[in-house]
Amino acid sequence: MDLLNTLVEKGLRRELPTREEALAVLATSDDELLDVVAAAGKVRRQWFGRRVKLNYLVNLKSGLCPEDCSYCSQRLGSKAEILKYTWLKPDEASQAAAAGVAGGAKRVCLVASGRGPTDRDVARVGETIAAIKEQNEGVEVCACLGLLSDGQAEKLREAGADAYNHNLNTSEATYGQITKTHTYADRVDTVRKAHAAGLSACSGLIAGMGESDEDLVDVVYSLRELDSDSVPVNFLIPFEGTPLAKEWNLTPQRCLRILAMVRFVCPDVEVRIAGGREVHLRSMQPLALNIANSIFLGDYLTSEGQAGQADLDMIADAGFEVEGAGTTTLPAHRADAAEAAAAARAGGVCGSAAGSGCGSAADADAQAPGCGSACGGCSGHAHAGAPAEAPAQAEPGEVRPDLVAVRRRGAGTDLAPNA
Repeated sequence: MDLLNTLVEKGLRRELPTREEALAVLATSDDELLDVVAAAGKVRRQWFGRRVKLNYLVNLKSGLCPEDCSYCSQRLGSKAEILKYTWLKPDEASQAAAAGVAGGAKRVCLVASGRGPTDRDVARVGETIAAIKEQNEGVEVCACLGLLSDGQAEKLREAGADAYNHNLNTSEATYGQITKTHTYADRVDTVRKAHAAGLSACSGLIAGMGESDEDLVDVVYSLRELDSDSVPVNFLIPFEGTPLAKEWNLTPQRCLRILAMVRFVCPDVEVRIAGGREVHLRSMQPLALNIANSIFLGDYLTSEGQAGQADLDMIADAGFEVEGAGTTTLPAHRADAAEAAAAARAGGVCGSAAGSGCGSAADADAQAPGCGSACGGCSGHAHAGAPAEAPAQAEPGEVRPDLVAVRRRGAGTDLAPNA
């Protein structure tokens, strides 16, 4: 298939596909699906081999968010029966993080619901980061606290944060239909603040909210332009009690095409299968590992994922290996560029990556100042996960609350976490 051969060649050169090529991936037939996965797999193996990075979510503050994001179980006015609690203490968060690290997680993602942190919140998270790193040598920490004010990204970096997650979620053209209390531009601004401060700019999307193919391509191209070093791909879980409760639009085949399109557009970045993989990919999760090189281990923010051991078994059975703590996630050209950008910042030179883009933009030899690697599915309002043995996919528009298992264990409860 000429299209796939072209996309593989461009991916190996870190060259941006045309919009028409990206759209064509989403339009391929089921008969062509395995060819699409195989092509994306060639690009994935070029830059990441057969390694799978494990990430672990710790929900520092759950529910009670003043924002109105339609997809979110923690939103203003949500009737979803999720856990609600205020800030975990640093030792509580560290204990929760240790469960994920013990299960093989290389990065811990600290998430708090809300519009954005106060300076006091940033200081509180800084104490939590210190506690986690003191007890878990070598662990990476990603913060995900919502919209950042000036100077807050720098304070998080000084406190030891390695990355900051803030997802764009959908295209600029349709963002206003999803959220009214903040704008797409607000989200872009936060990603840029994180990147300029030397944090790994982690930003991704949510598929399945009723968007068009053009919307999906638009948001992924925006993520490349922002030089998001990690792109979490969330698949909407329509929580009862939220405005998108009837948006059951995804199939496993559709999810695989979306992941492949992301891989082709951002060939050398960490593509993570984030929220919703258990529900929408189901038995095809192992196939998706041929495209993505990163997943979350165990549970999510407000819903349950499959057992952590099941994740580890899936990775091994599919012929992949868990990425070790001593291994650099990013390809050498991006890791080296990140170090150079950090050195430039230390010398007083701005290290932001304006225009560089995931994958090095138009020049295959250009070195985009990459920022680190993980965290996603944790936009401060994200959600995901479901039991491993989910029933058959619902018909579009059919409400299926039985596919969503609300989290009742781990941080904020008396029950042990799933990791």
